[in-house]
Amino acid sequence: MIRLRDVVFAYEANREAIRIPSLDIDPGLTLVVGPNGAGKSTLLRLIAGIDAPAQGTVVIDGLDLWRDERAARSRLAFVPEFPDLTPYARVVDALQLVAALRGVPETTVVDALLRVGLLDVGSRTIREMSMGQRRRAMLATALIATPPIVILDEPLETLDAEMRAFLPEWVRGLRSSGHTVVIATHDRLPFAEMVDVVIAVRDGRATAERQTATA
Repeated sequence: MIRLRDVVFAYEANREAIRIPSLDIDPGLTLVVGPNGAGKSTLLRLIAGIDAPAQGTVVIDGLDLWRDERAARSRLAFVPEFPDLTPYARVVDALQLVAALRGVPETTVVDALLRVGLLDVGSRTIREMSMGQRRRAMLATALIATPPIVILDEPLETLDAEMRAFLPEWVRGLRSSGHTVVIATHDRLPFAEMVDVVIAVRDGRATAERQTATA
């Protein structure tokens, strides 16, 4: 579960990017929608602990994200819109680091690479990969001992048909097992039957509306 209270964030002094008095995100699938520049990615970066609010609190499963940072972050997996992996690291090395941080065997790395179709190129560096392969590698980080909360920013972008079919089914499985999944997307259709809540972001404000999921 994610709780935001009195959150304000600004990229520039005296120019708010987002203001959220109160927002609760419970287990299930939450879609974050809105026009470009509305603040969707900013909201995700705040709840993922990438950006710190100028004021207010972000609480992850009862843990303050900036006071109980290590414990709170261990509850999260974040896949940003643009792949953010060290360009000179090998894919397998980056994933092994994730496995070590999550306290699981390195064999989980092989499974993650298999699931995203990168096993044959796992020894390549990030900079040697196409954008689509980098997206797959970033997604693989979330497949390793998947934490209770998964945050995905435009996860379908630059994915091929195979991975675009895989991702909604993976999300469906996470939702059915009690995970909290938050997805910012322009393409609602692949998730339409399983979405529980839609958060509409516009002009830095967020409004949540509960849906009736059918799957």
